[in-house]
Amino acid sequence: MISRTSLGRNAQAALRCQCHIKPSNRRSFAAAASGSFSYETGDASGIKFGSRDLPGPTTHLAVVAKAGTRYQAFPGFSDGLEQFAFKSTHKRSALRITREAELLGSELLAYHSRENLVIGAKFLREDLPYFTELLGEVISKTKYTCISLNDGLSRYVLIAFSAHEFDEDVLRVIKLSQKALLANTAAMAINSAYSVAFHRGLGVPLHPTSSTPITKYLHEESLEAFSKIAYSRSNIAVVANGASHTDLSKWMNEFFSDTSRAPPELPQLYSPPSKYYGGEERIAHGSGNNMIIAFPGSSSFTGGAYKPEIPVLAALLGGESTIKWSPGFSLLSKITASPPYPHITTTHSTYSDAGLLSISISGTAEHINIASQAVVEALKTIASGNVSQEDVKKAVATAKFEALNAGQNVAAGLELTGAGLIQGGKAFQIDEVGKSISGVTEDQVKKAAKSLLEGKATVSSVGDLHVLPFAEELGLNV
Repeated sequence: MISRTSLGRNAQAALRCQCHIKPSNRRSFAAAASGSFSYETGDASGIKFGSRDLPGPTTHLAVVAKAGTRYQAFPGFSDGLEQFAFKSTHKRSALRITREAELLGSELLAYHSRENLVIGAKFLREDLPYFTELLGEVISKTKYTCISLNDGLSRYVLIAFSAHEFDEDVLRVIKLSQKALLANTAAMAINSAYSVAFHRGLGVPLHPTSSTPITKYLHEESLEAFSKIAYSRSNIAVVANGASHTDLSKWMNEFFSDTSRAPPELPQLYSPPSKYYGGEERIAHGSGNNMIIAFPGSSSFTGGAYKPEIPVLAALLGGESTIKWSPGFSLLSKITASPPYPHITTTHSTYSDAGLLSISISGTAEHINIASQAVVEALKTIASGNVSQEDVKKAVATAKFEALNAGQNVAAGLELTGAGLIQGGKAFQIDEVGKSISGVTEDQVKKAAKSLLEGKATVSSVGDLHVLPFAEELGLNV
C-alpha cells in the first residue's frame, strides 16, 4: 500500500514508486509499441482480460461488469454502483483516492449502459501498478455500509459517515438525474422506444424515471449484496489500451486476487434472451417534440445475431452529413437540407443478442409530421431497389468507417471488448468487423429494408400529440 506521507515536493515520486513496486516494462514517450488494433486476451486471477499495447504515453484501463440496467436486480442498482465508484473503501477514504489520483495526473470515470457497468481510469503509462490496484480495490473493498464497533461513539460516527455517502453522494444524485429526465424529451422518447421494442431486459430505462419508487428497493445493504454478484470473477473483464499484455497480467494477478466468486446464496444476474415486440407509445409533453421510428437491428459483432447489412442500411438512411459544405449522399440528409429543415439522425445500437435501428426526428410537431412521412418513403425506396449503386457503395464505405472509428475509439473499444470477453470469451476485433461490412451487397440492403417494413415497427412520440402522426397514418405495422 502507499504510505500516508505528507503531500510535499516529492509526493508524486513517492506515489509512483509504490515503495517497492516498479513496472517491469516501462516505456518512454518515444518508445515503440506494437500498435496493433487487435486485442490480446488472457486470464489472470480467474478473470478474463484483454489489452492493446498502443503507442503513446498514456493508458486507459477499465473494469467492465455485466451489470447494466438489463441485468440489475431492482430499479436504480446500476446507477447506485456507478455513483459508489471511487468512494471510500476499507483501505482508503474517498478524499485520499481523489488526492492521489490528482497527484499522479489522471482521470477517473464510471458509467453504465443498458448491458454494462464500466469503472475505469486514464493515466500515465508508468502508473499502471497503482491504478490496477485502485480498480481492484474499488470492486472488492468499497465500503457500502458502516462497520459495527463496540465503542458506541465510534459506531455513531461510522453510521453518520455511511449515511452521508449514500444519502448525499448516491441517492441525491440519482434523484437529480430523475428530475433532469422530466424536461428531456429526446431521452424520454428513446426510453419509450426501448420499452416498446423489448419490454423488459433491454427495455428497462437507462436511468430510473421520476415515477420509479427507487427508495423502495435501493439502500446500502441491498446495493452491497448486488455488488458481490456484479463484481464477481465470472461477471467482469478487465481491458486496457496502452499497456503491455505481460505487465497487465502481472499486476492483475497481484491486485485482483481478492475478487471473489458470486456468493451461492445470492441469485445470479440473469436476463432472458432479448425478444423484439414492437408497438407504439405516445406521451404528451409541452417542452419539445421528438419522434422515434425504430426497427429490430443487429447484435454486436461478438454476439450471435450479427448482421452487417443493418449498419449499411443505417448509413444509407443517414440524416446528418459527415462532409462539410455538403448535404451528404444519404436519403434522409437530402430531406434535412430542404425546407422545413427537420433534424433527423439514424442510429444503430448493438447489444450482445439484439440491436435497435432507430430514426430520431426532432423539431416542431408540424415539421416532424412532414419528416416522418419522408422517412417511411425513404425506406420504401430502398426496399424497392430504387437506389443508385454508387449510393450503396458510399453507404458501405461510411458504415465501415464508422465501425472502425468506433472500435478505434478507446472508450467504445473497451466496453465492446469487455462485453465480448464476458459473454463469450471473444474480444472485439475491429479488423474482422471491417471485412464483414465490406462484403455487404446491394441486394442484402434491399432485403433488409423490405424485411423491416413488413415486420412490426416501434414508434414513440413525445410532444404535441394533436399534431404528431400515428404509426398507422404513416403506413407502418405496429
